Parts: sequence; structure tokens; C-alpha cells
Amino acid sequence: MPFSPAAARAHRTALGLTVDQVAAGLAAHGVRLLPGHVLGWEQGQVAPTEEQLIALARTLWCPPARLMGAAPVTLRDHRIARELTPDQAARLLGLAPDTYRRVEATGRWTAGEEQTRLLARVLALDLPTLLRLTGRTADLDARLRQVVQGRWQAQLAPVARLVPVDPATLERVLATLQSEHHTPTSWGTAPAPTRPEPTARFWQLLAEAGEERA
Repeated sequence: MPFSPAAARAHRTALGLTVDQVAAGLAAHGVRLLPGHVLGWEQGQVAPTEEQLIALARTLWCPPARLMGAAPVTLRDHRIARELTPDQAARLLGLAPDTYRRVEATGRWTAGEEQTRLLARVLALDLPTLLRLTGRTADLDARLRQVVQGRWQAQLAPVARLVPVDPATLERVLATLQSEHHTPTSWGTAPAPTRPEPTARFWQLLAEAGEERA
């Protein structure tokens, strides 16, 4: 879990709080630590736990992601950014706590379309991030290569299982993707401009259709 000592210090000083006041605020959120521990965070001597980071963010009136110093990368990072414990995330997703922890540890997500949509909503994930975090990016890449090489209709159902968006929109996007890669050029005309990779263009077309999130 990333943590930025400089960000923690900057937020505290911007609020005009002492480390003693921050320690008191942490206690109000169920985390009891000495002021020296808060100072240790700010000096980079020790990093907070998940529970401590969430309590610190609430004390400093900022999202946990602001204290991470970097954009969330892992499923765990995104969960913490939403101020959720593993058990809370599991409950919101309708999973057993051990099952959810296993997903975080392995990056393997085998749930169905509706639960995948729920994961995206609970953790506020855009679609490319959702697929990356659930280990589905390589499968999508392979499916989209088949879209541009063959008949897009044959890939509609497999892609729909991977990317939870409006079916009609997905049909249009796949049809467009294939047609762009099969546009014929006339003899003597300038060569066609280099096309983006199928996956990059796929996400671009979905974004243009307003389907950036599940």
C-alpha cells in the first residue's frame, strides 16, 4: 500500500493541526496512537496500516488516495481509497470474506457479469482498470484481435462476458472496430494511416459512446 509522508504532513499543516491534535482525531476514529507515531509517519520512519491510513484520512478531511502519493494500482489500493475494509468490501459484493481476500491476493476474478458490474461500482473502477484488476485484459486483447481478423458477431458474447456494457453499444463498437480495420484502399492512393491497436481503439470507441464505466 503506497503512502506519502509529505502528503500527510502537507494536509496536517494546511489544516493547522498539531501532531497531538491528529493523534486525538485518530482516537476518535478508533485508532489510538501516540503523537510520536504520527510524526514517524510524516518522517517516513514507519508506514500506517490500512486501518490507520483510513483513520488518518478521515482526521485530515481528505480521501485516502490523497495520502497515498500515487494513483491506486492494485485491487487493495482501490478498496482502501474507498475507505473499505476487506470484510466490508466482501459484504457489499456478496462474497465470503475469505473469497474476497483470495481475489485480492491472486488477482483472479471468476464471478459473473452482474457481480463484475457491482465490483466496478463498489470500487469506482473504470472499465480498463476493472479488466486489468480482474486479470481479463489478455483475454480481451485476444478476442479483439479476432474481431478485426474475422466476424465480429462471433466475438460478441465472449466480449460481453468480459466487458459489462450496454449490449447494443457493444455491437456498434465491435462492428465499427472491424470495419475500420477492413477499409479497402484504392490503387494509387496514399497508404492508410497507422491504426491504433484494437484494444486501445476499443476503449476509445466505448468512451465516445459514454460507456467508460460498468
